[in-house]
Amino acid sequence: MQPVPAFLDALKRAADRATAAESEFRREIAGRTRALERERAFAFRRVNLMRAVADMVAGTDSEEIAVAAAAAVLRARLGWSSDSEARIAVVSRFAPVAQAMFATLAPSGDEDAPQPDVIAALAEFETWYTETHQSPFWVLFETYMPETPVVDF
Repeated sequence: MQPVPAFLDALKRAADRATAAESEFRREIAGRTRALERERAFAFRRVNLMRAVADMVAGTDSEEIAVAAAAAVLRARLGWSSDSEARIAVVSRFAPVAQAMFATLAPSGDEDAPQPDVIAALAEFETWYTETHQSPFWVLFETYMPETPVVDF
């Protein structure tokens, strides 16, 4: 058997480096794709929840009713038919979001009063949830809900 010429060894090492670089790139792009998919999913969950809450809050006459309506929407969207200490904490921490939304949708008429920042209130809620539960709030919407079969009689 003849020894492998040095130039073939060099070309083989270059091919191996190219393979490793491609594999690393594919791992990076797969991770980035997963991150972007999650970001998109959270963004749509955020807008869909807030649209549903806004629809309910817009029809209320008082801040107290608005907060209760927002809590009802939140519980319904998460499939929470009963309360626990953790669920009560989430709902109570979501109240400032509903209050800011109510103040925005039903302005007091005082043009000099600062406009409440619904997005900032939501961001504060999300930050609290992440710090308290070590996961983003929006993962709660990933709970599998089995479909109910439709039965015709």
